[in-house]
Amino acid sequence: MTPRKIIIDTDPGQDDAVAILLALASPEDIDVLGITCVAGNVPLDLTVRNARIVCELAGKTDVKIFAGCDRPLGRALVTAEHVHGKTGLDGPVLPEPTMPIAEGHAVDFIIDMLREYAPGTVTLCPLGPLTNIATALQKAPDIASRIAKIILMGGGYFEGGNITPAAEFNIYVDPQAADIVFKSGAPIVVMPLDVTHKALVTTARNDAFRNIGSPVGIAVAEMTEFFERFDKEKYGSEGAPLHDPCVTAYLIRPDLFKGRHINVEIETESELTMGMTVADWWGVTDRAPNATFMGDLDADGFFTLLTERLARL
Repeated sequence: MTPRKIIIDTDPGQDDAVAILLALASPEDIDVLGITCVAGNVPLDLTVRNARIVCELAGKTDVKIFAGCDRPLGRALVTAEHVHGKTGLDGPVLPEPTMPIAEGHAVDFIIDMLREYAPGTVTLCPLGPLTNIATALQKAPDIASRIAKIILMGGGYFEGGNITPAAEFNIYVDPQAADIVFKSGAPIVVMPLDVTHKALVTTARNDAFRNIGSPVGIAVAEMTEFFERFDKEKYGSEGAPLHDPCVTAYLIRPDLFKGRHINVEIETESELTMGMTVADWWGVTDRAPNATFMGDLDADGFFTLLTERLARL
């Protein structure tokens, strides 16, 4: 099978880093056209830095990395240093990156790639706020029909929110952007908290990363150890959820996931529920389905895949 062409849109983040590493370790399945960075977990200058660090850790310095939008469409930026640390990639001690940032804006790169390749051949993989994707759709409405799929990490229904009682962080940071994306007509697959909270890095799973013995395996173990302190305290769980790698794992093993094709609307008015993904899981409205909303995950299969692939780097 020909590798799927993707653009990873991201705000690294330790779990974003693992998602990127999984993609870079899987060239037979995934062709990474480029990485576009957005403000989210930390401000834009740090997300660009962190993307470069991750690519250098993987030994993939030929990957094009673009700087994108530094703030949401209509709100002040909310960041998550309380989870990811002041750099966004706290945990391992990794060298400052030396690889260059690609010339041009992330939004223009997204548009150019969707126009350059045949319709239905480029998949967008947003791991952070949807500002870059929405801006591209606003700037070039013709690209919506050319997108193969948008596979995103964001939202939640049964699990509620993780930044407010109702909203997941990525959607909350830029709900206006999320609204544009969900109304775009492009095929969307959503990895909400309902799935990612089942991808828990237990001690045994983290030991498996460390036992790879490579700089990548050790760095991933140290990253997850750092940010799990927050989630363990918050949820009382036995480990931290690895949210973003669900997106890249789905590209390789979609059979690991189960969900429903439903209608998902984004709350953009109420401050009480701002950024909520209103998922019509039970089909109680007559609103047309616009997204495949995942609800379950084979966690053992997921971590087996992740460990096997990371060991390649």
